[in-house]
Amino acid sequence: MSMTSSDAPFHDRMLSLGLARVAEQAALASASLIGRGDEKAADQAAVNAMREQLNLLDIKGVVVIGEGERDEAPMLYIGEEVGTGNGPGVDIALDPLEGTTLTAKDMPNALTVIAMGPRGSMLHAPDTYMDKLAIGPGYPEGVVSLDMSPRERVEALASAKGCAASDITVCILERPRHEAMIAEVRETGAAIRLITDGDVAGVMHCAESATTGIDMYMGQGGAPEGVLAAAALKCMGGQIFGRLLFRNDDEKGRAAKAGITDLDRIYARDEMVTQDVIFAATGVTGGSLLPEIKRQPGWVETTTLLMRSKTGSVRRMSYRTPV
Repeated sequence: MSMTSSDAPFHDRMLSLGLARVAEQAALASASLIGRGDEKAADQAAVNAMREQLNLLDIKGVVVIGEGERDEAPMLYIGEEVGTGNGPGVDIALDPLEGTTLTAKDMPNALTVIAMGPRGSMLHAPDTYMDKLAIGPGYPEGVVSLDMSPRERVEALASAKGCAASDITVCILERPRHEAMIAEVRETGAAIRLITDGDVAGVMHCAESATTGIDMYMGQGGAPEGVLAAAALKCMGGQIFGRLLFRNDDEKGRAAKAGITDLDRIYARDEMVTQDVIFAATGVTGGSLLPEIKRQPGWVETTTLLMRSKTGSVRRMSYRTPV
């Protein structure tokens, strides 16, 4: 009996370099738009390049986390099929340019981000908000939870780390909805690093706390980005918890369409990403995780983080190409 292409095994090692190329090309495409004030153009350039590269890969891919619902996004929409169609069936989660505003304003931590796993391995998160909480590796399960108050989370993590609350740094998205949370965290004596955008990078900072100085991430952000962040932590180590938030019936309808019935469920990392995945991110503007795209007369250089959860391997790849 012959094996259909979508039954082909998911060779993460073979596909990982191709995935790095997808992230690289999306970053290179947005490079000329850094600091130019046009978010839409930067995003569109990254989308076009990412889609073009994905369609060169021998996969039967489906975008499960993408640019939005089909009626909202012309390309890389949720449910779009990508790849040559020859090869394994895979789930793809992507953000062609995480931090379109950061790119347009030439502010730190804009990245191109993509994760890939076997078909059915990723939560089909609707385009709603998600309440998130993340910490890095090396802590026991359940040391912090979404049911704790912000103060309790900081104190529990400090206790597990064997330090004072004032030695903890929390990353939070700077939004009016987080004012009470920010005030409560500050009351513990903990430091807060506020970010304007880019919460996938914010969560990833927890996994490399020795480099970034971030111990914990908390707050409400996009649910699709929560799944991408879970894919990153599955590779880097660490814990993330997410609970979907719904502002109206339209958003609840989106959840139903995505097959989600328990609207109050708290998802742990391995429930958002259930099987081994590969993850790639390329720096667009410089940040604590990755350096920016470097442009010199005649050539351009990118740095990409390429990770495989199966082996726990983390590669930092520098790519230099003539222009």
